[in-house]
Amino acid sequence: MQASTRISSILGGGSDGWEVFLRARQMIAEGTAVTELTIGEHDIRTAAPILQDMHRASMAGHTGYAAIPGINALRDAIAARVTARTGVPTNRDNVMITPGGQSALFAAHMAVIDPGDTALYIDPYYATYPGTLRGASAVPVAIEAQAEAAFQPRPADIAAVADGAKSLLVNSPNNPTGVIYSRETLEGIAEVCRDHDLWLISDEVYDTQIWEGTHISPRALEGMAERTLVVGSMSKSHAMTGSRIGWVIGPEEIVEHLINLATHTTYGVPGYIQDAALFALELGDAFEAEIAEPFRRRRTLAQNVLAAQNVVGTVPNGGAMYMMLDVSATGLNGESFANALLDAHHIAVMPGESFGAAAAGHIRVAMTIEDSAFEQALKTLCAFAEQLSANR
Repeated sequence: MQASTRISSILGGGSDGWEVFLRARQMIAEGTAVTELTIGEHDIRTAAPILQDMHRASMAGHTGYAAIPGINALRDAIAARVTARTGVPTNRDNVMITPGGQSALFAAHMAVIDPGDTALYIDPYYATYPGTLRGASAVPVAIEAQAEAAFQPRPADIAAVADGAKSLLVNSPNNPTGVIYSRETLEGIAEVCRDHDLWLISDEVYDTQIWEGTHISPRALEGMAERTLVVGSMSKSHAMTGSRIGWVIGPEEIVEHLINLATHTTYGVPGYIQDAALFALELGDAFEAEIAEPFRRRRTLAQNVLAAQNVVGTVPNGGAMYMMLDVSATGLNGESFANALLDAHHIAVMPGESFGAAAAGHIRVAMTIEDSAFEQALKTLCAFAEQLSANR
């Protein structure tokens, strides 16, 4: 007996890009101290008041089946938040609550993709994107954003492969690069979507982590609300990664179909977690800024460290909790550099190649450890790169 082609082909016969991370975790399990700058998870836990509200809701009995689209109060709060931040009128019928942003990505593609349809996405990409598209029975096609263009995707490159495609997945602020797509970039992407009748799926889970520039939701651009699905999550904005609560924003007809999908798959999100998410949203913008502040602070620390050397190159990260660094001057690609750094100094970073061909020769650094430890790890990384470069 064999597994289905759909599930056995999720990785496309290749790697999922997590080898260095897994090797670092194995070293830790064997007792080696490793400085982890790998995954995008806060170094703080979910705030105590949110957990207390989750406990209150569970003890009050909200532990049974919850409304599958999400409780109305939470859907209303998310709709109001989206309306206020984007200017696009949004109501609860445009909102579907999901078990985290990853579930939202999968559901969004299931809503607009038929088996064998071409689904476009931008490279560099979050590591799960190709597998998510294959899991939805799509044919994933990557479009490279060039390092020399600061990883801003070029609409002309998207248009060149858009004929016959069904959807395009974008992510701004971007994981792994930290790049915020400019208005010019997004206007060009919107034009391609309109001209080629593409659904646009916009992953905006980092929309509260903006260091420079402005986050623009493409749903707010002309003619895009009816063809855009926005993925959101409480994970990054409220440090609720383990609570697994996200959403899809889209046209009412699509949300109706997503409700049907959830009825036959996840059957919704636990009510006490939704209650806690509503409580967290009601803490307001100041709380979200507090959660984001450590990454803003560490970005400044990193900029100062990187400015003091000339081997490791930088990508202009206007948002998110990551920095993408160019280590090609060492003569190594990203994977080789990451493995060498782990062996020599027990510092774990993600190879750029984990996120696509466009990021070859780069590494991704997550700004997710305490300030002084982060600064020291980055200084060690740069000194190591300088040593490798000198020995070429």
